[in-house]
Amino acid sequence: MTTPAVVDPVIQAQATAMAEALLPQLDARVAARLDAQAAMQDEHFKEQLIAAGVLREDGTPQPPPADTQATKPLFASFGDQLQAIRQAAVTARTGGGMVDPRLAQIMAATGMSEGVPADGGFLLQDTYVDSIFQRVNDTGILFSRIPRFALGGNSNSIKMPAIDETSRADGSRWGGVQAYWVAEGGTVTATKPAFQRISLELNKLMATSYATSEQLDDTPVIGGLVERGFAEEMGFKLDDACINGTGVGQPLGILNAAATVSVAKETGQAAATIVAENVIKIWSRLSARSRGNAVWYISQDIEPQLFTMALSVGTGGVPVYMPANGLSGSPYGTLFGRPVVPIEQCATLGTVGDIILADLTQYWAIDKGGVNQASSIHVQFLTDETAFRATYRADYRPMWTSALTPFNAGSTVSPFVTLATRA
Repeated sequence: MTTPAVVDPVIQAQATAMAEALLPQLDARVAARLDAQAAMQDEHFKEQLIAAGVLREDGTPQPPPADTQATKPLFASFGDQLQAIRQAAVTARTGGGMVDPRLAQIMAATGMSEGVPADGGFLLQDTYVDSIFQRVNDTGILFSRIPRFALGGNSNSIKMPAIDETSRADGSRWGGVQAYWVAEGGTVTATKPAFQRISLELNKLMATSYATSEQLDDTPVIGGLVERGFAEEMGFKLDDACINGTGVGQPLGILNAAATVSVAKETGQAAATIVAENVIKIWSRLSARSRGNAVWYISQDIEPQLFTMALSVGTGGVPVYMPANGLSGSPYGTLFGRPVVPIEQCATLGTVGDIILADLTQYWAIDKGGVNQASSIHVQFLTDETAFRATYRADYRPMWTSALTPFNAGSTVSPFVTLATRA
């Protein structure tokens, strides 16, 4: 058994005193080295910003030329901005370093930042927000046809006055206005219009995405992917709500609107079919005022039905949708002169909503400007991912609250007509 060495108390005390004396010096040297490294990194970053024309030689922000301030983006690309946002958040977390002044310029100009990067990150530049919104409009086949009103200030809803008209019969037009033929000096009964209010309240559509640090290093790729992915998904959901929206927490779609007319199937019509008589009756129920704007929206499932659809003439028949030279030529792509547009959001063949004739100018729509975006490194901090979020606030619903009875008391008409299920 080895006996532990005995340390002289005097020598131990001297070593302890020496270590305590050296610690402040070591701390100072470590701190000085870290500061030097940070200064070198900042100086390198500063040189890059000066070379890019963002900073002057003295380190102050370089304003863009007066003629381009309103149009030229501050960042070279969307990915360039994403990198700057991520670096600003990392800088805030580590407690020092230089923040890209272009982000501060955005934050000061728009006033739409959390203020502290660590608490949520800088909002993205409006130029790219507008770009994504434009892509949403391009992607959204239905949504792009709806006229919209942008809300301002502190408002999140609107009540729009509308004429309460459900019939074109005498005494019902404009909800009660009526004119009379009278003799000279004759009198008539006074009438007045009836009004109603249509309420719209903003609903929020949101998309999120994550990108690793490695992905963010690939500036052109990640910028294009985030922008394209958000735009296409939001465009799809906006179109889907236009067809299938319930009106609860989302816009009210055509299939759930009280004004939509549903045409019954033909007697003895086979399941999962569309015949020429269906198309003719759908057209006859479309409001005459909408015939210049209406579009046929269909599921691709029904295209074989359209190509083989025919009208009986004596013992033969003629094709309805096919051009004169048959399948060898391009299909006309119209019915009654109106475009036929296949969209994913229509129902499958045989189900109500597989073919819709709609005039989307007869919609009320509001939004809160464009798409808002933000990012944060804190949501997925442990996996070294940055979270990106896009939100868009909007609401839309038909102007018509019911179908309209014509003057001759015939079948009701509407700007929105569907075909009932053929089971």
